[in-house]
Amino acid sequence: MLCPECKLNNNKVIDSRLTEGGLAIRRRRQCLECKRRFTTKERLEEELRLTVVKASKQRVPYNRDNVVGGIERACYKLEITEPQRQEVVDRVEEDLFANHDREVRSEQIGQYVGHHLRRLDQVAYVRFMSVHRKYQTVDEFVEEIRNVRVEVAQDSPSQQSLF
Repeated sequence: MLCPECKLNNNKVIDSRLTEGGLAIRRRRQCLECKRRFTTKERLEEELRLTVVKASKQRVPYNRDNVVGGIERACYKLEITEPQRQEVVDRVEEDLFANHDREVRSEQIGQYVGHHLRRLDQVAYVRFMSVHRKYQTVDEFVEEIRNVRVEVAQDSPSQQSLF
């Protein structure tokens, strides 16, 4: 592993921990040359042959970064931590790989993301779904917000209202 400071491959592992439910290992390292400490993550590299079918019928390889980007945009300026966002990404991937062998529609990925964001934060969910569902009218958007409000009121009457 190259040191990000001096770019030499002369470092030692100081600490290792399992993360992401045991799916990755976080390692703290220290460069023996410049003494800088840095963190690396190891993840089992699986030959993922999952293909995403876009709305245009184009087929592209699954890319985790696309899910991460969508979630980050939905959570922008909200008090949602990086570990919480990563947990959503991990749960979406669990759903994807448990329910799809070769192909998945991009709409289905959006539904998985929406499902997990809805549990995490109402505003992030509404932001994400406003892009994912491509509402044609304001009434459709308002109806989605009403549905979120009703569902939250039923699940937890003590939670603060979206509007």
